[in-house]
Amino acid sequence: MTEMILASEAGVPLDSDVRLGGGTDATEALQRLLDRAKGSGGVHLILNGAALVRGLKLHSNTTIECPDKSCGLYLADGSDCPLLTNSQPDQKQIRQRNISIRGGTFNHNCRGQRHTVPCPEKIFEKVTGDRRWVIAFEFHGVENLLIRDVTIADQRSFAVLILNWKNVTIEDVIIELPHRMQAQNQDGINIWGPGQYLCMRGITGRSGDDLIAITPDQLDETSSITDVLIDGVFADHADQGIRLLSRGTGRLDRVTIRNVTGVYRSFGFYINPWFKGKHCGNFGNIFIENVDLRNEAPNYTYTPPMLFRIGGNIEHITFRNIRHHNPFDGRALFQIGIPYSEVRDEIAWCEGEGGRQSIGTVLIDGLSLYGGGRSETPLITVYDDVDTLILRDFDIQSEGGRLLELKRGKPGRLLCDRIFAPGLELPDPDRPDGEGR
Repeated sequence: MTEMILASEAGVPLDSDVRLGGGTDATEALQRLLDRAKGSGGVHLILNGAALVRGLKLHSNTTIECPDKSCGLYLADGSDCPLLTNSQPDQKQIRQRNISIRGGTFNHNCRGQRHTVPCPEKIFEKVTGDRRWVIAFEFHGVENLLIRDVTIADQRSFAVLILNWKNVTIEDVIIELPHRMQAQNQDGINIWGPGQYLCMRGITGRSGDDLIAITPDQLDETSSITDVLIDGVFADHADQGIRLLSRGTGRLDRVTIRNVTGVYRSFGFYINPWFKGKHCGNFGNIFIENVDLRNEAPNYTYTPPMLFRIGGNIEHITFRNIRHHNPFDGRALFQIGIPYSEVRDEIAWCEGEGGRQSIGTVLIDGLSLYGGGRSETPLITVYDDVDTLILRDFDIQSEGGRLLELKRGKPGRLLCDRIFAPGLELPDPDRPDGEGR
């Protein structure tokens, strides 16, 4: 039977503030209550106030519930650890189940934590070597994980990292970053493989890098993630929007992302291997619809800003109902065939043992663009070969420029259907120079 515990009645000092911190260290008092889950049917802790902590570990069959946003946790200076993590983390096996975090505000106090700390176990060796990032919520090896109606503030690096999981639900989460730091990996939600059955709804946030990243094999180059639904993402001046990354043989498949709005700075969607290696990733069927992201001045300059960058081994990717308004800096909307971070016109494929990237079908079904004047940057640029490129139902209201440019690559089959783009040039795919006509 689950034990219900009201923190204020169990002797927990609740004299902190989720915005300002301070108060009495409540770590030991709260951890003693949470540890009761080890020998019983579970613990449902109602955290009816704000507590100062140095990080807490959750066992199977644990729920932390906060009645309102003034309740929650504040991480003490110098803790250099997650606010919440599971007690038996495992990168290969599911060892814990049934963990829920509901309501409240969880402040990671980024200005009081180090960015990385030593990690002799080298858990993240292929990403950070013998160190590890300091992350607000970190869960490894959990099945049935729920995070709902939660605000995470001032993450030092990621707000959430979930690795090796099954059945994860993240709903109505707000990521606040009043103390953003330039190029400090202050991502929003990172999901690493292996994993299956992920549902994310109503994610609002500001991030100092990716707002959401789904990266199955970033850590081991072999893990997969399948069956993903992301519905409702609101970018609050995020540096980057959504990243989909497969770097090795790990597969990212059956992914639906819809209803993405708000304001971003540098990059809307990164969909490619990113890391240079033996393979070009393994993307299956990706479906993205209803995107209306507005750009502001980019904060990253190592590569040109864009709305979508696509590269790697991709079977089928669909974009439907993409809207863009007044792209004032002439950024590209679609860059197809770029597997890494840099743009190279003459060589755009992977250089490892796995050979060239292979892009199957790219379907852009419904593109609406209004304003922005004449731009010298093409709306769509193809940097490497694509088996099939389908452009359908375009409504482009601008002052001229180029709709499509072919660099090194070109489509094996190009279908243009119902394109309304007065004054924009289209290339002739039969001409080797790709000049417009």
